[in-house]
Amino acid sequence: MKNSKFAYSMMAVVLGTALMSGSALAATTTDSAGAKIDSSMKKVDNYMGDSAITAKVKSALVDDKAIKSSDISVTTTSGVVTLSGFVGSQAEAEQAVAAATKVEGVKSVSDKLHTKDSKDQSVKGYAGDSATTASVKAKLLADDIVPSRNVKVETTDGVVQLSGAVKDQAQSDRAESVAKTVDGVKSVKNDLKVAP
Repeated sequence: MKNSKFAYSMMAVVLGTALMSGSALAATTTDSAGAKIDSSMKKVDNYMGDSAITAKVKSALVDDKAIKSSDISVTTTSGVVTLSGFVGSQAEAEQAVAAATKVEGVKSVSDKLHTKDSKDQSVKGYAGDSATTASVKAKLLADDIVPSRNVKVETTDGVVQLSGAVKDQAQSDRAESVAKTVDGVKSVKNDLKVAP
């Protein structure tokens, strides 16, 4: 009789210990999984917030009557807005930055806008710029290092602007050097972002 009471007591202790260990393990696993979910949600939240800010900035630029250019690209990373592209004047660039700064959620604005020459572009000049852009795109497409589908190319009066995202600085440098080899390119403005 004493042996069976002792055996039952031991069994109760073992089962109790196992249950307590299991709940402690479950709590640890749940905490770890919870932390991973929280981290993922923050990343999604940040991405969604940046997307919303980008949309609001684009809307603000379209609504602003003082901004006539449709060649303005907007990207947002952690609340920092980058404006790139071409505008008609320095005043228009400043207005674009001011409009973007007023948008809710914008922490700061990086101005990478370039001013087109104030003189009217001739048809010949436009055709030359279009041919230059096409040549740069073709060379980037043929290059094995640069992900050409991620690189936007614009040319104004022989000045080539590269924008978009690449994986590393080597790709950014390579895209710039490829663009510089094209006939008709006076200079290259490299606004490529390195996105890990």
